[in-house]
Amino acid sequence: MSTNNETGRKLSCIIGIYLIAKALLNIILSGSFSVGDFALAVIEAIALYTGLMYINYVVAALCLLVVAANLKTNLSDISAHLIYLIEAAIDVVCAVLLLASKDIREHFSNKWSELSKK
Repeated sequence: MSTNNETGRKLSCIIGIYLIAKALLNIILSGSFSVGDFALAVIEAIALYTGLMYINYVVAALCLLVVAANLKTNLSDISAHLIYLIEAAIDVVCAVLLLASKDIREHFSNKWSELSKK
């Protein structure tokens, strides 16, 4: 898949790698393998690589939804959930980058209608 901004693609790939690493860390910390969480992280990473229009908004929304869903639990006992609060902060930074970075927005300009042409 082509890109209109190489820097935007690199930043998107870094975010995708972070999402996969976060899923692996959560698997290690929980002691059980969650196929759904890991599969979602891999799908998000692949989607970020493609540069298809609006995918950055979808992944940013998913990151922010995860933060919002877990924030109350993580704040209930900060010392026990410190790693999850750090993850939440990184998720917010990733979402802001996906929404605000000019380079990343330019990377996500591949039209969906052009998928069948390539």
